[in-house]
Amino acid sequence: MPNGRFISYIRVSTARQEQSGLGLEAQRSAVTAWLNGGNYELVDEYVEVETGTAKRHRPKLAEAIQTAKRSKATLVIAKLDRLARNVAFVSNLMESGVDFIACDMPTANRLTIHLLAAMAEHEAEQISARTKAALAAAKAQGRLLGSANPRIRKAAEPALKAAAASHKVNADMRALDLTPIIEGVQQAGVSTLSGIAEALNNRGVTTARGGRWHPTTVRNILNRTIQPFRR
Repeated sequence: MPNGRFISYIRVSTARQEQSGLGLEAQRSAVTAWLNGGNYELVDEYVEVETGTAKRHRPKLAEAIQTAKRSKATLVIAKLDRLARNVAFVSNLMESGVDFIACDMPTANRLTIHLLAAMAEHEAEQISARTKAALAAAKAQGRLLGSANPRIRKAAEPALKAAAASHKVNADMRALDLTPIIEGVQQAGVSTLSGIAEALNNRGVTTARGGRWHPTTVRNILNRTIQPFRR
């Protein structure tokens, strides 16, 4: 039975997985199941949204390691491959001095973990190499890939149309939400695109993407609400 203090580290590969809970809850359940029945204290949980191969720097893991050091806790993860498919990364974790356990192989020693990480890294490299080779061969044979292929493009049309319709609805709703603010600016005597953009920026109002307003983005909003404007 696990005893002592523990820090849970969970990593999901994409923001979409974090939002949907896909993968995250499964890992959390695995950690809870492993700890169940022991005399333990789960000090904290850290969730990293990252890809396994794109970045080696994992700020949440660094925080988890520091917390584990301060609280003299053991780092616990659901599966070894959630750390990274990178031998150097696992080696650095080992050298940090923090004890860690993978729920899917709690009895594994450091040598075993290092070897498994090496195998996972090799597997990731092989998958990447095979994928690139297959795409290169298909391209050399004159096959159209992705959206360049008429059949793929036609199959994707319903989803693309639905996405475009959803985007239009969201844009229209955003324009309606901003209408009272813009009308207030106009009533204050500001009628040019650049003037409205400046007023919105000064008020801390951001665009749909969280950016600053410019004459062109103001014009797009006004066009959606069918308002007259001057440059």
